[in-house]
Amino acid sequence: MHGLLARILHPARSSRSRGVGAALALTVVSSVLAASASTAAAPAGTEQAGRTGSDAWFTSWAASQQNLAPTPLRDQSVRMITHLSQGGDAVRIRVQNTFGRTPLTVDAATVAPSSGQDASTEGRPRPVTFDGRRQVVVPAGGEVWSDTAALRTGAQDDVAVSLSVSGTVTPGRHESAFRTNYLTAPGTGDHTADADGTAYTENTGSTLLVSAVDVHNPRLRGSLVAYGSSVVDGTGSTNCGPDCSRPGADLRWTDDLARRITSELPAARRVAVANAGIGGTTSAATCPDIGEPVRGLDAAARLERDVLALHGVTGVLYYYGTNDLAAGCDAAQILESYREVFRRLRAEGIKVYVTPITPRPGYSDRNNRDRHDVGTFVAKWNNCGGTCDGVLPFDQVLRDPVRPNSINPPYDTGDGVHANIAGQQALADIVSLPMVTSSARR
Repeated sequence: MHGLLARILHPARSSRSRGVGAALALTVVSSVLAASASTAAAPAGTEQAGRTGSDAWFTSWAASQQNLAPTPLRDQSVRMITHLSQGGDAVRIRVQNTFGRTPLTVDAATVAPSSGQDASTEGRPRPVTFDGRRQVVVPAGGEVWSDTAALRTGAQDDVAVSLSVSGTVTPGRHESAFRTNYLTAPGTGDHTADADGTAYTENTGSTLLVSAVDVHNPRLRGSLVAYGSSVVDGTGSTNCGPDCSRPGADLRWTDDLARRITSELPAARRVAVANAGIGGTTSAATCPDIGEPVRGLDAAARLERDVLALHGVTGVLYYYGTNDLAAGCDAAQILESYREVFRRLRAEGIKVYVTPITPRPGYSDRNNRDRHDVGTFVAKWNNCGGTCDGVLPFDQVLRDPVRPNSINPPYDTGDGVHANIAGQQALADIVSLPMVTSSARR
């Protein structure tokens, strides 16, 4: 049988079982092979090993796709800067066309060390292949994982992932990169091998097409995935005070947590941290006032694509709820979604660590009662009454002691909802490393 596999993960079907996904994949492969196009997916042998990291591959960086970019790509190259939580002796990348309406043709791909400050690379970019080929076609609604690329990296390294896209296609994106990423001008073709970056004359504040980077590192013990909405995504993490901003500094609480893991734990006990936050999303799908841009991106709907499909995942840091209340959900709806997601994660051997709902100005009396009920559920026995594995007390860190529906002023970006750089660090500092690394493989 040909080595090519394709796995379709349509937003509306992302919570289906792997068995259904495999059947869809084989159907797509047949059509793709008939067209003589090269389409790749998860590297051979990783589907089961990816759950445990038993093949020493771990997702070290992620940026969940959420919609299509407003401007199509036209025969041009993109260079996305990724920030690794842990390093290794090789990498592989995931390219997604989840929201695409047409096939995506990638003619060439490279990876290279980056300073994170501009479009240049530190050294010559290394070619990336897909099932041994430079070109890959990603079907509409699909995704691909690359082959192994020999690139030695360390914790907190930046890696430039460059893709040359042929034809005209509207790319999927993660809206908020909290840094600058780069594109060549339309019609300029393949510049993935360029080290100097001068061809990359355009930029974007989003992350296009690239949604995950794995590292190969036998010493790592797992990957933690932060899963939630805007405070996970990173809103506020560039805010250092009035008229002060630090984009591209990687100061989200998940970045700070990754640095703690590297500095405080011996190499044999470390885990990677991947960020699967999407701003504006909810845990529950049933909130009556969910906005159209995030409809279908609730926690259960995207769990397979954004968490379970990553590699070596041993724990999830679950931070949802405040948008659910704002979108009209009550405690019963929120808790129903929690139980479903927790059950699915734990069935895969993944531990779940949960934060109670954090402060927000404008909570009504009903919101506060529902928030209390959810908080009581999370706090019960310190493990959601046996349905999760631990509590992240982010609500206590952020809460203003005088106005409990507001964020403590030193941590407030000014909107009363999101934590600034100091607040991000405070969130990372409260996380118990012994607790979250107890999920790690032995």
